[in-house]
Amino acid sequence: MAKGGNTFKAGRDSKTGHFIPVSEAIRRPSTTTVERVPKAGHGDTKK
Repeated sequence: MAKGGNTFKAGRDSKTGHFIPVSEAIRRPSTTTVERVPKAGHGDTKK
């Protein structure tokens, strides 16, 4: 059984690229995106 994932959801403003709360990104779908971001230590290791 898995104990949680290696990523988390993060909201991002499409114009500036700044991170914003996910709740705000869901509220403004035309100018934002919700994406999965790897937790520290679980990113692409290029193996």
